[in-house]
Amino acid sequence: MSGPIRVIVHPPSPSGGRRVRVDGEILGLAHNLVDVAEFLRRAGLDVDPAELLHSSWIDWRGAGPEQWGPEPPG
Repeated sequence: MSGPIRVIVHPPSPSGGRRVRVDGEILGLAHNLVDVAEFLRRAGLDVDPAELLHSSWIDWRGAGPEQWGPEPPG
């Protein structure tokens, strides 16, 4: 893979989970950091899930890495 990898974790969906996109390709629906790490492993990157919390190369959209489901009712 040439150049920096671009990882986007989309906002939580209404039914829970977040789409993960790497270099423009959707890899799947993650429900936690372990899922994101597995998708990245399949894309050729071996990362520890704990490293994902503070990775500057991941664009966490709509919410940070602590949010995976819909917002609780207010």
